[in-house]
Amino acid sequence: MSTDPAPGPQFRTDGEKFRWILRCGWLGRCPRCGEGRMFRSALKIVDRCERCGLDYRFAAPDDGPAFFSLCIVALPLTAFVVWLQVKFSPPFWVHLVTSLPLMAAGTLLPLRPIKGWLVASQYVNRAQEAGTRELWSQLHGTDAKTNDFDQ
Repeated sequence: MSTDPAPGPQFRTDGEKFRWILRCGWLGRCPRCGEGRMFRSALKIVDRCERCGLDYRFAAPDDGPAFFSLCIVALPLTAFVVWLQVKFSPPFWVHLVTSLPLMAAGTLLPLRPIKGWLVASQYVNRAQEAGTRELWSQLHGTDAKTNDFDQ
């Protein structure tokens, strides 16, 4: 692990940036070097990349993965379940055997890639709350004049 911050990937087009974000998020790789692990367990982000030393304190996906998982997966699945009920009127146990596992798997399985995409996107786009640089530097003991993504 190096002590100097790596420069990170250089992108010529927005398409390259987008593909890098998707690749790192899907594979759970470091958005700076593309090699180190982003996750230490199912949804827990590592403190630092073991390859390039990227400090993940900047990562704050918060409730974003759950929100996107519910909006992207749960809403269409709910529409399917309602359609199934209206069209065929199956007994309740059919929903327990089909709808419930589909909803659980459909909302839980995408959480990790979505969280990875959000963290990678936050790093690549240097996204942070406006006006918080000095506060972050005080909290983490870093240089206020340097970007938090490169410390």
